[in-house]
Amino acid sequence: MTGKQRREQLLEIGRTVFAERGYDGTSVEEIAERAGVSKPVVYEHFGGKEGLYAVVVDREMQLLLDMVTGALTGGHSRELLEQAAFALMDYIDTSTDGFRILVRDSPVAQSTGTFASLISDIATQVEDILGLEFKSRGFDARLAPMYSQMLVGMVALTGQWWLEVRKPDKAQVAAHLVNLAWHGLEGLERHPRLVGGRKD
Repeated sequence: MTGKQRREQLLEIGRTVFAERGYDGTSVEEIAERAGVSKPVVYEHFGGKEGLYAVVVDREMQLLLDMVTGALTGGHSRELLEQAAFALMDYIDTSTDGFRILVRDSPVAQSTGTFASLISDIATQVEDILGLEFKSRGFDARLAPMYSQMLVGMVALTGQWWLEVRKPDKAQVAAHLVNLAWHGLEGLERHPRLVGGRKD
């Protein structure tokens, strides 16, 4: 096996074990054992568990980000929302292990590569779409970043729930997500107010 092939093998095994056991439950020993190599081989390629985990997470984040941004092919704003929802559902369906890794807590020392940072990256893509929609409706486009976080967060949390239950099917889930998001956006108040009287 070449060095490149060995690295890919360790990444694939690491991805599987991280998905099964989480970061804390995974050991270099187990990864090495499943690969049929000694622990120093893992250290040689990745410097340890943290390095292997970082590469696995980076790859998954890039895959999901590519799927979401690639799905936004244009059309009406509602279609774009459907495309984004379907892209996340497709990712969960086809890369279940990867999604399990992304939604678990990453090591405290790791400042990037968290699910929250990924959601933020996707929300930035959605922000531009919402900004245009807000402008066309006479809303303050400066609020688009906050609304994009809300929308993407809603889809992501629903995806976490669906990962475990897998019912209804992903087309129905996407339709319901878009229904809530779109009709919520459609009836959006230009100057929302709280009705309970609380000010802080």
